Amino acid sequence: MKLTRRGFCSGLLAASGVSSLLFVGEGCGSDDSGGGGGGGSGACGADITSNHGHTLSVSQADVTAGVDKTYNIQGGAPHDHTVTLTAAHFASLAQGKSVSVTSSSAAAHDHSVTVTCA
Repeated sequence: MKLTRRGFCSGLLAASGVSSLLFVGEGCGSDDSGGGGGGGSGACGADITSNHGHTLSVSQADVTAGVDKTYNIQGGAPHDHTVTLTAAHFASLAQGKSVSVTSSSAAAHDHSVTVTCA
């Protein structure tokens, strides 16, 4: 079985007792691959295609609240993008489904972001 950065980070978060944080960063979450569905509780994960330092943090409370929310994903990148998750996206995440959205355009490009909650 191949260990990915995402799998390693998910295991690390689980071992540390953190279950309400979605973190995507250059070191842990940019596998550039889609994620599968989960049970809708516990840790979330996301993939940002063509990532060059962007990060995204979404709390489990955001999933539970289920209302539209826009996130800034600049992280360590020299420019910012925004990603908006709608109430419908959060409902899908709560059901263990993955959702994919496209970030805003900045620096003449955008990113596809796939979010999955386990």
